[in-house]
Amino acid sequence: MAEEADYEALPSNAGLTVNMLAGALAGITEHAVMFPVDSIKTRMQVFAASPAAVYTGIGNAFTRISSTEGIRALWRGVSSVILGAGPAHAVHFGTYEAVKELVGGNNAGNQWLATSLAGASATIASDALMNPFDVIKQRMQVHQSQFRSVFTAMRVVYHTEGPGAFYVSYPTTLMMSIPFTAVQFTVYEQIKKVLNTKGEYSPVTHMIAGGVAGGVAAGVTTPLDVAKTLLQTRGTSQDPEIRKLGGMMDAFRVIWKRDGLKGFGRGISPRILTHMPSNALCWLSYEFFKVAIRE
Repeated sequence: MAEEADYEALPSNAGLTVNMLAGALAGITEHAVMFPVDSIKTRMQVFAASPAAVYTGIGNAFTRISSTEGIRALWRGVSSVILGAGPAHAVHFGTYEAVKELVGGNNAGNQWLATSLAGASATIASDALMNPFDVIKQRMQVHQSQFRSVFTAMRVVYHTEGPGAFYVSYPTTLMMSIPFTAVQFTVYEQIKKVLNTKGEYSPVTHMIAGGVAGGVAAGVTTPLDVAKTLLQTRGTSQDPEIRKLGGMMDAFRVIWKRDGLKGFGRGISPRILTHMPSNALCWLSYEFFKVAIRE
């Protein structure tokens, strides 16, 4: 019990380097483990021209992709995530802890507003770093992608579409990620307090709170994620209307025109399935690495 008390007694602002390194390791772990489901989500959200790229569900997509393209196709683009997720999550968690301390989020009592502000600030900083890597990831995930190398994809996209292609989805990403992160961190902190009233070290609490928080946040923000995917993969589309998308509202109009209200829920099942275990793993890894690095 003494060790558990010592863990919880560690101040949340024990060190920016610790928080950033813990966040980097947690981010890489989270994204790598759930990457195949994320690939399926991307394919389900894209308006595919080929019938071979239209899937009825997660199981159908997994079976068809594995049998026709090989199991490795589900991991295509993971290298982009590994390159970007480490630094982005380091910035994310480092900013979160720093801002939370600055605005009084570590004080006694229910500090949900401070927690939400810290989470939103963390997202603005980390998404600016991660967005280009996310664009390349999705370009590599789509059906019949021409890319097998992250650096080749970056070079081709830069030369054919310009630097703006890496950030055309950034406003949409922020519109999605800020509420996602605010909901995620707030739900996480509240559930953690309910399940662990004594403030003792509890991996199970971190996993449950992280999983539920991730699932809720993912479901709420799915419409924005669909728009983001269309913007980030527009250069791979053969559809002139999609290739001309200039921003979030353009993407919304196309989604509504082609699929109605249900179009805004495209890929919601794999999105939730990705975020629940990955967030549970991320928070568990983050809390573990934070302690392990200090020791």
